Amino acid sequence: MTRTDSHEAYIAAAPEQFRALLDQLRAQLSRALPDAEEIIKHDMPGFQIEGTIVAGYAAFSKQCGLYVDPAAIAAHADEIASSKLKATKTGVTFSVKNPITAALVEKLAISSRSKKGF
Repeated sequence: MTRTDSHEAYIAAAPEQFRALLDQLRAQLSRALPDAEEIIKHDMPGFQIEGTIVAGYAAFSKQCGLYVDPAAIAAHADEIASSKLKATKTGVTFSVKNPITAALVEKLAISSRSKKGF
């Protein structure tokens, strides 16, 4: 994807099939982290508190990802697995056919915030 300077521009430049998912994810993260600032760092949209990135997201050619603190992924590993989503140390990938639920986004964002000390 091309370099962007806002969440809107990032989502607009994402593959078309992911734009609605990314809009939803952005709104869900904004609700879960109401005092976080929207940022673009490392060419990826995210949410930070006091200069610390709490959550970020990205779109790729075949999937999207939500990136949070590794301890948040570990704390919700069973729910991630039962949702048939793939997890890495710092992220969860999802697709249009198997999107991440709003409840799981909220849990991961709040857990990540807590693990970061906020």
